Amino acid sequence: MSILVCGGAGYIGSHTVKELIGKYEVVVLDNLTTGFPALLDERAIFIEGDLGDPVVLDRVFTEHNIDAVFHFAANSLVGESVQKPLKYYSNNVGATVVLLQKMIEHGVGKFIFSSTAATYGIPETDIITEETPTNPINPYGRSKLMVEQILSDMAQVYDFQYTVLRYFNAAGAHPSGQIGESHDPETHLIPLIMEQLLGHREKISVFGTDYKTADGTCIRDYIHVKDLADAHILAYEGMNNGKVSNEVFNLGNGEGYSVKEIIDVCEKVAGKKAVVEYTDRRHGDPAVLVASAGKIREVLGWTPGYDLEEIIKSAWKWHNK
Repeated sequence: MSILVCGGAGYIGSHTVKELIGKYEVVVLDNLTTGFPALLDERAIFIEGDLGDPVVLDRVFTEHNIDAVFHFAANSLVGESVQKPLKYYSNNVGATVVLLQKMIEHGVGKFIFSSTAATYGIPETDIITEETPTNPINPYGRSKLMVEQILSDMAQVYDFQYTVLRYFNAAGAHPSGQIGESHDPETHLIPLIMEQLLGHREKISVFGTDYKTADGTCIRDYIHVKDLADAHILAYEGMNNGKVSNEVFNLGNGEGYSVKEIIDVCEKVAGKKAVVEYTDRRHGDPAVLVASAGKIREVLGWTPGYDLEEIIKSAWKWHNK
């Protein structure tokens, strides 16, 4: 039996493939529009194609004995989603519906979905549990929540089960240093700082210094990408052994760090000072977003293995390479 990883040439997908290899046969489907060939694991079977192409999907499910689908293939830039909402609904929702239809047609009934903390919008509480109301404020978050709702509806009528994993801030690189975080364009804080420290970027922009936090900058929950990958595998194994079915889990460390604190730790690890520009807040940025991951710890025994300094050390190793 094989696992189909959609988006396996992307950041989180490639790290999950690396953890799956050796335990399972892995088939990667990616159109390489945002993924990178260099992140592909040569031990996986790679098929270049679009998620929403029914011909490609028929071939994948016919030629390979797929037991489950891990779905990472999505557009994920919040700002772009506001400017190009149809792109996000077309790919993140429409193409995913095609994938789900083909899964049902070919009798594949296990689905691990890469979701996001953006489904919560701007919550009224600093610590977010799975029971916190969902109220996304941009097309990206709405597109992810729409798929979650589709999965719930499907499970009522088909032989189909799913696990939804809502990420907070994924960060870091594989311990081997072989693969790491790369986006085009880059929008994530830690790699932006790394690029500036390496001289590839003029400055780091900090958006807002007047939030109701200890140092005035936003606080976020950072989780190592390998810990995310491990959670996907635990979710799949949990569905196989009956521990979980049709569940939603938050993935975070349960501890928040401010933008200034992240910059400080990056400077400590790199042994260099960053060039920082402080500017106005961005619209829609909550002051604090921290996950409660107690549910997945209790149900699946998942525990993050990396603290913030270890996350940043792994990122620095990757960016230097």
